[in-house]
Amino acid sequence: MGIIFFLIACSVFVALIFLGAFLWASKTGQHEDTYTPAMRVLFDDGVVPQENEDDEKEDKPVQTRPDIPENESSDIKSD
Repeated sequence: MGIIFFLIACSVFVALIFLGAFLWASKTGQHEDTYTPAMRVLFDDGVVPQENEDDEKEDKPVQTRPDIPENESSDIKSD
């Protein structure tokens, strides 16, 4: 029976925390502007194209074997 009173006290404590958070949010103006979020959906902000950092790397030659320096890789002869 004692555990029931403990759980009721805990739930009342948590409810008071949520009530305090709601009152704080209301006091600081979180719920005042209800018109702007609904209108924001209707306007297109436009997408700004982002430059890809990989584009610069594509122009450079790719070294296939890291153990061979680039200047020595042309000395290898294939039969």
